Amino acid sequence: MSKTPAENQSPIDKARTAALAIGGLGTFLIVALLVAAMRHYTRPEPVGAHRVEERYKNLQEQRAADAKALNEYDWQDKDKAIVRLPVQRAMELTLQEWQNPAAARSNLISRVEKATAVPPPKPNIYE
Repeated sequence: MSKTPAENQSPIDKARTAALAIGGLGTFLIVALLVAAMRHYTRPEPVGAHRVEERYKNLQEQRAADAKALNEYDWQDKDKAIVRLPVQRAMELTLQEWQNPAAARSNLISRVEKATAVPPPKPNIYE
């Protein structure tokens, strides 16, 4: 009768195989432990009532700022004398101005040039 390969191994080879198996299993367990720890430490806070209230407050502030920008007069650029108008008033002025399209076009071009004009460079104190 012939012996199987497992029976042909010496005790040192069997110990080495067992050590490799235990080492491999230990490595997988360490990696699994590290993955579990990373999932625990990187998990965000659950959405609670205080976060809902904070988001609602931020939404209300943003809506108030948007409403103010759409419905009130304010300076867009004070140095260039550009004023932000309420939407309704801007539409009225646009309809009134475009009764004469040629004048409205030239006025629009001049306003765009004024709004996008680059200020002159400041003189260098060392020149």
